[in-house]
Amino acid sequence: MNIRQLRISRRSVTAAAALLGMVSLAIGAHAALNKRALDAGKAIAAEQAGDAESKASRLALVIGNGQYPDASAPLTQPINDARGLTAALRNKGFDVDVVEDATKDDMNRAIGRLKAKIQPDSVVMLFFGGYGVQVGRESYMIPVDAAIWRESDVRRDGVSVEQVLDAMKEQGAKAKLVVLDASRRNPYERRFRSFSHGLAPISAPENALILSSATPGKVVDDSSGAHSVLVAELLNNLHPQAGAESAFNRTRVAVSRASEGEQIPSVSSSLLEDIRLGG
Repeated sequence: MNIRQLRISRRSVTAAAALLGMVSLAIGAHAALNKRALDAGKAIAAEQAGDAESKASRLALVIGNGQYPDASAPLTQPINDARGLTAALRNKGFDVDVVEDATKDDMNRAIGRLKAKIQPDSVVMLFFGGYGVQVGRESYMIPVDAAIWRESDVRRDGVSVEQVLDAMKEQGAKAKLVVLDASRRNPYERRFRSFSHGLAPISAPENALILSSATPGKVVDDSSGAHSVLVAELLNNLHPQAGAESAFNRTRVAVSRASEGEQIPSVSSSLLEDIRLGG
């Protein structure tokens, strides 16, 4: 091999090496672009999933009843509780329908409005603050215009919590959340030949979570604060990324501690997945 051939061979090798380097760079750049595209796709998908979750229907019916003619004095906390919870839930992306001092017609119309909004992906919450009565192992929310002298009057004038849960289920709600602050000593109990204190146990239907201010059959006295102990602690535990079951359980523990064991809320859950309360 002469010098000229050797130089040509070296130039060929150099050119080949340069070409190989360019090809390697191109492959590397292409792979990097693909990775960035994949990562971007994953990020977009995650963002869309988050958006879908945040845009999933979050509905709440909040009822605060305080002006009961049969009571010796109006209840002030249910109205404050309804307003405070309404503000907190709206801040977390809930579409809230709030009703104060509701008659039975008011409550039935509000329940009808709620049913009309429920979609298969809906997370639905019911809050009731006021007087509650149990009859025949069923718990009833009492409207302000109820005329109650006998247990049969409760069935006629009250609104069954279980029936509202059934309505949510029938409409296909994804999750059903209930907060009942109604385990008060009511003004009707002495009119019954037999009566049961507090509320009856409420069995949570599929994918439901129920928080009540006291254990079944127990009554609690209102505190001196603007809010009931239950709602005050619930508001403290509605963190943006909190799961509903975690928030309800933390509320239960906080109320028990705040009352030194005098008031122990009840939590009943059949949730099949964690439900975030924040948007």
